Amino acid sequence: MRFVETESDAEESMRKRLRSNSFHSADYPSRNKFEQYAGRTYAPMGEMNFMQQQDDDSRLDITRAKFGSLLKRHENLADRLSRDSDKVIFERLIKEFEAARASQTQEIYLDGEQWNDGLLATVREQVHMEAERKALSGDADVLTGHQEKVTYKTGNKIICCLEGARIGIQYETSFAGEICEFYHCVLESKSFLEKMTVLEHTVPFFLPIRETENDLLSSNAMKFIDHVGDLLQAYVDRREQVRLIKELYGNQIGELYHSLPYHMIEFVLDDFDCKVTVSLRYTDLISVLPTRISVLAWPMLKINFTPIFNMMEDGISGSHPAPVRLSYAEDALRTMSLPEAYAEIVLNLPQALQQIYH
Repeated sequence: MRFVETESDAEESMRKRLRSNSFHSADYPSRNKFEQYAGRTYAPMGEMNFMQQQDDDSRLDITRAKFGSLLKRHENLADRLSRDSDKVIFERLIKEFEAARASQTQEIYLDGEQWNDGLLATVREQVHMEAERKALSGDADVLTGHQEKVTYKTGNKIICCLEGARIGIQYETSFAGEICEFYHCVLESKSFLEKMTVLEHTVPFFLPIRETENDLLSSNAMKFIDHVGDLLQAYVDRREQVRLIKELYGNQIGELYHSLPYHMIEFVLDDFDCKVTVSLRYTDLISVLPTRISVLAWPMLKINFTPIFNMMEDGISGSHPAPVRLSYAEDALRTMSLPEAYAEIVLNLPQALQQIYH
């Protein structure tokens, strides 16, 4: 079978050849002219993308400001609730501990293995003996003067016998060698056959003392007492580190957020050519150094860079340089206290930015 090429088919074939060879001919000026016209369409679209980016940034700043205000209100409310609810208990327990220490006949300092389950059992026995004497006598003052009263001190803890078959633990927290605050925990011991319970305390409500009681107190009271002390000291340490960088470098910190136990901390450094975001996460509530760290440098508009416009199949998309990890800063935060690491970051930041963007 033979196919006959019609006149119209021949003309159509010729047009296709001319189109396919048009850019391979010697007529380069016409091709360049076409590319110039095509290129002119990119600029307006790029400008639109740039304006859209600025609009998004503005809305993000507004949202961030509202969220920051909400967090501040929540923090103030939580602090007020905690302070008001604990104030009466705290003042009463302070007086009880002062009275117990004033009436003591001996204060024993315990080192290392001297603080053990056997000693805690001795304290518990003293508490019950004193309660039985007073119950039998019918007069709380009859034998009190003749009974030896011992207070024990180990680490940041003072352990003493309180009236009513209670064991009192006072925790002394500190930062940089200076005493910060006292916290109290009172254990009730009804009998040797029953487990001890937490009767009252002044531990901040956001620290898991009840969970710790359920996990440890019945099986290992000494470990419970130590763990509560570790929770309190680590909390105060993290809190004071944040307070110190705000006090020393507040003019450089644009935003700072943290959880109530200070085990999640985020802040932004704005006083530089780049916005630097720092995000810290702590493995648990007894850690004083973060384990998950992210420090990113985000280029600001005033840095000397040109937005890159990439031609896509569906148009033009503007893209700014991506944020860059500051590994030296992450290493510093992993091994130093927050104020020390902050000073190290600021000291080396100009050089790091120079290497990255210039």
